[in-house]
Amino acid sequence: MNQLELIDRAKKVLPEGGFGNFDPNIFIREGRGSHIWDEDGNKYIDYLIGSGPLILGHGNPEVIEVVQEQLGKGMTFFANNSHGVELAEEICRAVPCAERVRYVTSGSEADMYAMRLARAFTGRDKIVKFEGGYHGMSAEAQMSLAPEKLINLPVAVPDSAGIPDTVRDQVLIAPFNDINFVRSLISEYSGEISGIIVEPLQRIITPSPGFLEALREECTKNNIVLIFDEIVTGFRIAYGGAQELYGVTPDICTLGKVIGGGFPLAVIAGQADIMAHFDKNQVGQDRFLMQKGTLSGNPVAAVAGLKTLEILRRPGSYKRLQTSGQKLMKAMTMQLNNSGQAHQIVGEPELFDVLFTEASVNNYRDFVTCDNDKKNAFNYSLKLHGILKSPNKLCVSLALSDDDIEMTIDAISHSAISILNG
Repeated sequence: MNQLELIDRAKKVLPEGGFGNFDPNIFIREGRGSHIWDEDGNKYIDYLIGSGPLILGHGNPEVIEVVQEQLGKGMTFFANNSHGVELAEEICRAVPCAERVRYVTSGSEADMYAMRLARAFTGRDKIVKFEGGYHGMSAEAQMSLAPEKLINLPVAVPDSAGIPDTVRDQVLIAPFNDINFVRSLISEYSGEISGIIVEPLQRIITPSPGFLEALREECTKNNIVLIFDEIVTGFRIAYGGAQELYGVTPDICTLGKVIGGGFPLAVIAGQADIMAHFDKNQVGQDRFLMQKGTLSGNPVAAVAGLKTLEILRRPGSYKRLQTSGQKLMKAMTMQLNNSGQAHQIVGEPELFDVLFTEASVNNYRDFVTCDNDKKNAFNYSLKLHGILKSPNKLCVSLALSDDDIEMTIDAISHSAISILNG
């Protein structure tokens, strides 16, 4: 069955004809290594990689082997299993803030519980998040994620229908990379803020020098829980995540994507005294944070995650990711300079993209002023030349070969010319 037929079928049973994630007009048939094929047989070098979890590429044989072995023993138990304990131990070894781990199934759940945990620990209600920061699908997270109307901060703008005004009133919005604005919020709402949640690499926007350090200092001084959302960056931009790369340790963090090796798995990880709120025996009924999940810490995801982390620990793994990303970033810069396109390459080598603007991009409002038409044209041309990526980021994987990189560079060259010619 071809894609046009599938599109027609999907529209009859799915809102918008899709799953709510990627372009609903493309149906992926299979993935192997660094490549995917759609239902029409078109082959692409894959920089979407499932929106990040497949850092080893599709169908890594070592991951498949341990998954198949576990499938023969059981898929899920709703009870403890040794693989989940072993994975938690490795996370606690690797991630600076992690003393205890709690499993959930998705990044959205992890972020939701992280914010609830900050409230349980401090006894306060308000959360500070940054405009344009993505923290999943909870009501709090859907505040000023991608507001079309830019109103005066710190007022939050709901990104979804169905969210009560009472939720909006408990979320304060700040511009990323503006520590003075954060300080003004802390001063104005003294004693009301429970936590500050931040992507240390906000989508692809890097933190300004000293910004994360200052956040850490302000949270410590004011007894505010600092939450790093490392669903995307965890085990990607460094083995210990952004907190290792940038040298700033939060109180708690959320992890997902890579740690499940392509299967649904996420965690809240943090200091023991904060994580104790998941244990009624330690904190009592009034301060207990209830959390249950049918598939939390299931053994199939745990073994896939353990094998993925083992491979990432091997010598040269992160150097290879960085080298691949650096080659592509350099190629984008050179080809777009040659075509006279004003642009910025934003992000880290393992996770980045190009934005069409002459100005620096430090926050969401800088981001939305970029030339989106050129960005869409560039992405469309890349797809025509066999490159599949997210609209706003490019994820490298260990499956990329030298030939893949060269083919991608060639596609970048053609795409730079194509947007010049309109």
